[in-house]
Formats: sequence, structure tokens, C-alpha cells
Amino acid sequence: MIRTFIITNDGKIKSEESLNSLSDTNIHWFWVDFDSPTDEETACLRNHFKFHPLAIEDCLLFLQRPKLDHYDGYDFFVTQAIDQSTLSPIEIDVFVGAYFIVTFHLTSSIEIKNVQNRLFNDESIAKKGAMYIFYLIMDEIVDEYFPNVYQLEDSLNEIEMEESDNNLVEDVFKIRRQLLKLRRIVFPMRELLYRILNSERLIIPKEDRAYFMDIHDHLLKLSEIIESNREMTNDIRDSYLSLNSDRMNSIMKTLTVMSSIFIPLTFIGSIYGMNFQYMPELGWRWGYFGVLGLMFVVGFGMAYWLWSKGWFK
Repeated sequence: MIRTFIITNDGKIKSEESLNSLSDTNIHWFWVDFDSPTDEETACLRNHFKFHPLAIEDCLLFLQRPKLDHYDGYDFFVTQAIDQSTLSPIEIDVFVGAYFIVTFHLTSSIEIKNVQNRLFNDESIAKKGAMYIFYLIMDEIVDEYFPNVYQLEDSLNEIEMEESDNNLVEDVFKIRRQLLKLRRIVFPMRELLYRILNSERLIIPKEDRAYFMDIHDHLLKLSEIIESNREMTNDIRDSYLSLNSDRMNSIMKTLTVMSSIFIPLTFIGSIYGMNFQYMPELGWRWGYFGVLGLMFVVGFGMAYWLWSKGWFK
């Protein structure tokens, strides 16, 4: 589907016009949105707009890294939105010229729809031009990153407050994988904004530069949160492994203490379990109670000695 938005010289907005009407001299600037286009509609990038073949190729090859390319008369941007359910990137390609903006995306984009609604509901936006529309698109894309980042941060805080269980490490690694997905989107977008702000060939109106700087600040904040959460997953994992190791050491210490006490008792009991005919104690009337007494003394002595060494602490 191709949607067109035409802003006339007198500030009026027209929509759903044909591409042939874009050459009207009464047009101040226009926006053409390729939403899940067919092959025939995609061909308009080459036949009607005459965009560079490499830029068109980047639009069709999913998924490109966010980037900025300069061509004669326009700039080409590759941006990445986010799928809220899977945290997968969604590519949105943007061509921006002095008097036009063309957006291209293979799947429907809520960010693009939000900007289109704002364009119709706020007449002041129509007066600001194509670069401001590009800013609004970028702002919507970056704003959609925050809910996922905050949700993962809350999940980590809940895990940190709860007592450790067998599923803790699995949950931590799941969150860590999700953070990695977000990192692969946010960091390249941050680099793209840095290029936009520092490019000598990209002409950004002075009044719009502050808006792009605000987006860059948001991406810096997102980057810091993601890195902080990744470090937190490491801390939680290490703490869990340390607690498990300490618990295992305590269990092994208890088993060692019990074994140390019963080893001499087992030794004594095994002696009197041997089938020798001539054992002096076998004929003694108090032999059985004497051996039990010896085992009690040895067991108590071993326990007292281990306690004095601090093994029961």
C-alpha cells in the first residue's frame, strides 16, 4: 500500500493522492509511505523517484544495520523499530530530501501510523517540513524501546528481591538474552544518531537539531540502563553460584563430620564381626557392653574434638 500526504503552499494537507500529482507546483513538501508494498509498488522507488539502486537494494534486503548514506538531492536512512512481543528488529527505511520524505517498510509500523495521526491532528507540524517528520519517526521508534527496557529492569529487581530457587539462573539467562536483543538494536541506533548530529553533509535546520540531540540523549540513557542490567545479571548469577557453593560446602562438611565419627565405630564393629574362634572378649560376660561403651566414648570423643576445631560452625 502506498499512502501519500501532500502539504500545499497554503498549509493544507491532502492525502491519498496519486504519485503523478507530486509534481504540482503548489506543493510545499510531500510524504510518501510504502506500507507492506507489492512488487509493483516497490518498483516506484526506481521508476518514479529514481532512487539509487544501492539504496533500493538496502530496502529489500532484510535486515540492514542502521546507517546513513548520502546521495545527490537526498539522504537515505536505515532505522530499526522493535517488535514488542519478540524484541526482534523491524526495519524502516527513510529517504529525506529538501521537499520530500519517503518511508519504506515491509510490515506495518505503529510508529509511522502514530506520526501520520499527529500530522493530521496538529497543523503546526505541516509547516515544519520533511526533516521534522523524520525526527518524529525517530522519536516514536526510540520511545517504543523504553517499555521493554523498563520491564526487564523490573523483572531483574523482582528476582533480586526473591529468595533463590532452582529456576533463578534460567530466568536470569532468559533476561540476559532479551537484553542482548535490545542491545543489538539500541547501540547501532545510537551510532546512527551520532552520525546524524556530526555529519557535515547532512543539513539539519538549527531549530530541529535540538530535537535530534534529545533522541540521542534518550539512546544514551537506554544504553546505560541495558549495560547496567547486564551487569546486574552477572552479579545475580555470581551470587547464586556462590550461595550454592557455600550450601554444598556446608552439606559436605556435615557429611564429613558424620563420616569421621562413624569410621572408627565401623572399624570397631567390623573387628567383632570377624569369624575368629579365639577372641578373648567373646567369652567375657561384659564384653558386649564394654564394646558398646568403647564405641560411645570414641564417638563422643571424636564429636568433641571436631567441635573444638570449629567444624560444627
